[in-house]
Amino acid sequence: MEISAQVVKELRARTGAGMMDCKKALLESGGDMDKAIEYLRVKGIARAQKKSERETTEGLIVSYIHPGNRIGVLLEVNCETDFVARTEEFQTFAKDIAMQIAAAAPQAIQREDLDQEVVEKERELLRIQAIEEKKPEKVIDKIVEGRMEKFYSEACLLDQIYIKDNDKKVKGLLDEIIGKIGENIRIARFARFQLGR
Repeated sequence: MEISAQVVKELRARTGAGMMDCKKALLESGGDMDKAIEYLRVKGIARAQKKSERETTEGLIVSYIHPGNRIGVLLEVNCETDFVARTEEFQTFAKDIAMQIAAAAPQAIQREDLDQEVVEKERELLRIQAIEEKKPEKVIDKIVEGRMEKFYSEACLLDQIYIKDNDKKVKGLLDEIIGKIGENIRIARFARFQLGR
C-alpha cells in the first residue's frame, strides 16, 4: 500500500510522532487516520512503560496563578535531560498539569502517596454507608471498592480525568508525552495554594 507524504505529514501534525513512526502506523492501519492515531497511542504507552525506570534528574519548576489570583500552584516536573526540559512540548505539559492541579485540587500524585489513615477512614465510611443502604452483605466489598475508585479519581492526580480532554486520565496524558518525547518524565511534587485555606 502506498502512503502519501501529505497523509504522513497530517498524522505527524496531529500526534507529534516521528515521520517514520507515522508512516509505519498508517501502513499498519491500512491508511485509516483514526486507527493510525490509536496505534501510535498504544505504542507510545508501551514505550512509556519501558522508560519509567530511567532516572529523571533534570526538569523544571513551573508556577500557575489562576485568573482572579485566588489559587496558585507550584509544580516540579522531571525529565532525563535539560534539552527536553527546554522544549515547548515539555513546558506546555508542565503548565497543563499545573492548571489541572489548580482546577481539580488533588491530594496526592498517585495512590501510594496518599496518607493510609485517610484511605482506611474513607473505606470504612463507604462500608458503613453501604450497610446503611441495606446492600446485600456479599456485595458490600465490591461496592466499597467501586466507590474507592471514585475517591481515587478525585484525590490522586494521575487518576483524575484530564480537564482539557475528558476521554483521558492524567496518567494517559503522561504516558503519551513520554512516548512522544522519548524520555522518562515524572511529576515529582506540587503545592497548591488557595486564598483563605
